[in-house]
Amino acid sequence: MTTDRVSAQYDIEKKSLVVAYVLWLFLGYVGAHRFYLGRPISGLIMLLISGATLLVSFVTFGLLSFLWFGIALWWLIDALLIPGMAAGTNTRIADRVFARR
Repeated sequence: MTTDRVSAQYDIEKKSLVVAYVLWLFLGYVGAHRFYLGRPISGLIMLLISGATLLVSFVTFGLLSFLWFGIALWWLIDALLIPGMAAGTNTRIADRVFARR
């Protein structure tokens, strides 16, 4: 592969901080930004916790409000972690793409 093609491939695959933050803002409670940034396990955990909390909150309140607080706290902490997650994902993409040369 030529250097231009490799660079173009990296540009296509790299992850955008803007997209990551938009996903975090609107769908962060279900882990959408984590799926986008290549963290499917923690994204799935967020999705499962949010789904379970939503289902059970229809039945009862109390302890489950604590789970909502936990999801909200995780969501806020992720705001600080997104740049590092994006940089790590982009580094892995660059290593994979540029190693093909």
